[in-house]
Amino acid sequence: MSISVTNLTKVYGSQKAVDAISFSAEPGTILGFLGPNGAGKSTTMKMLTCFIPQTSGEATVSGFNISSQTLEVRRNIGYLPENNPLYQDLYVKESLGFTADVHKIDNKQRRINEVIGLVGLGNEQHKKIGQLSKGYRQRVGLAQAILHDPKVLILDEPTSGLDPNQLIDIRKLIQELGKDKTVVLSTHIMQEVEAVCNNVIIINKGRIVADDSLQQLREKQGGKSLEDIFISLTN
Repeated sequence: MSISVTNLTKVYGSQKAVDAISFSAEPGTILGFLGPNGAGKSTTMKMLTCFIPQTSGEATVSGFNISSQTLEVRRNIGYLPENNPLYQDLYVKESLGFTADVHKIDNKQRRINEVIGLVGLGNEQHKKIGQLSKGYRQRVGLAQAILHDPKVLILDEPTSGLDPNQLIDIRKLIQELGKDKTVVLSTHIMQEVEAVCNNVIIINKGRIVADDSLQQLREKQGGKSLEDIFISLTN
């Protein structure tokens, strides 16, 4: 199991941001992780990537515990956060070189060139990140997330800021990556989930209200659209 979560909880003061959630995901799964704003999606992702500690519960990524084996978790995970923090004054290839050095990647230049091709940054690779459009900055963030060929990818709003053509390209890339990796994809775009995800989790007020394959979820809800199912489960 690439991701295994058991009773994972995060409390801020008197508020339970994430309330004893449990789920799992296997290799070859693209998991749509959905919920309204403030439902606990980003908090869950930050715990799984070891950016913040959990209050209680357990989780493993590629068999490594997020509390006691944080370095191993980070080696096996690629994370694209919602804000996508980047060094604006670095050139694209320079930024990817820095990331490659952090991960001690062999054949660094070959891997950087490969990833630049995968995410469609070829024409922009010699520019400073601060000169790029939001869509291309998003591609840089995705390139950094996949550069070390992680087994698990956690993508928080990965297509934010992309135009329709870029959207199609990145969705195809996510589908390709999802063939042998575990991908957790958080998005507010229901069409995106329907296009690329095979499993869906819906979280509301810190609790999981649905966890199923996309097909079974629709069947259980009488053939409703994913958007209608989402609205009915989160209102």
